[in-house]
Amino acid sequence: MTSKRVSLKVSPEAGLRVSSARKPTFHQLVNPAPLVVLGNERVPALISESIIPSAETCFGPRGACLTSADGPLWVCDTGHHRLLGWNKLPSRDRAPADWVIGQLDFNSEGRNGKAEVGPTTVNVPTGICALEGGLAVADAWNHRILIWHKVPRSTNVPADIVLGQDDFTTGQANRGADHPGAETLHWPYGVYYRAGKLFVADTGNRRVLIWSKPLTENGQKADLVLGQNDFATRDENAGADPSAMSMRWPHSMTFWKERFCVSDAGNNRILVWAKCPEASAAPADGVIGQADSTNVDFNQAFYWPRCNTLNMPYGITSSGDWLIVADTANSRMLAWRDGGLKQDDASALFGQNDFHEKGDNRWQPAAADSLCWPYGVQAVDSLVVMADSGNNRVSIWKLAL
Repeated sequence: MTSKRVSLKVSPEAGLRVSSARKPTFHQLVNPAPLVVLGNERVPALISESIIPSAETCFGPRGACLTSADGPLWVCDTGHHRLLGWNKLPSRDRAPADWVIGQLDFNSEGRNGKAEVGPTTVNVPTGICALEGGLAVADAWNHRILIWHKVPRSTNVPADIVLGQDDFTTGQANRGADHPGAETLHWPYGVYYRAGKLFVADTGNRRVLIWSKPLTENGQKADLVLGQNDFATRDENAGADPSAMSMRWPHSMTFWKERFCVSDAGNNRILVWAKCPEASAAPADGVIGQADSTNVDFNQAFYWPRCNTLNMPYGITSSGDWLIVADTANSRMLAWRDGGLKQDDASALFGQNDFHEKGDNRWQPAAADSLCWPYGVQAVDSLVVMADSGNNRVSIWKLAL
């Protein structure tokens, strides 16, 4: 038996870095320094310490909602299973929260406050948004959405309405059934509200649900479903190959002007509809982060990212002409400027030195301007609120666009 010598040549283009000559320029997404940092130090200590719950600490926060430009601010302090509230937009780093929901006090932690499920408890709260003077929270591992008619302004204010469950005392996935319905949820990680409609990323059921009618009762059924052909199925990509209709791990939603966008994290892409869908199972009109609606590899199968690739994008928001995306597994923020449904390259960046870098905190100790698994992002007027979950902090920035 003889063997033949084979010479292999690895191209730096296919999976390694792009040459400096081909690196595009970009806009800075935000100003060089944050306005304020909450939950952790602006420049954290090099040695990790146990995160003890207090009015000043956060553990893996996944969502934040500045209900107006000057407050109140509410944060999903996910790892501590609680919501933290500030009456006004904080003006100094590590300002203590004024209120807590989900725990008896600021120094307690545990799922559902180590008690029974109720109208003031949470279990892995993730998504949060304002709605008509109130507040909605995706209480993910209680498989429900909590809604307050008015933004809470004290500790442990009970929610007024629950979706996904019959009442406030139950917390089973799909209400204990082996298949979903229009009234059930399984790991809802995202929630968004606009113009009388509530949108929920029902992540474990691989779908987005839309409530178009006023929310008046517990367990109210959704009116439309996206990502599945009907309300009764929960297959990845609707049980078929990826398409413009299907989803794998939807996480958040926003409107980019009149376009409706969903971060389909499991398919490493953003789905874009030209307008708010009016029928169930409506396919998206465009896709960001992939060459087309059938390809779903992270970073389009490149190891190093590009200005047109994504790796598990969880959070999205918009500001004027810009769509802002938390490209979570690449530990960066990207922004696309309005160019219609055909979107190729992002043109603004934050968290990395260029579009072809990745790595938590740029593979260095955490800095004020670095990111580690940014999970949630919200733009309000000229401000951007980032839930920098891997750095256990929420930071507020001034947009530079």
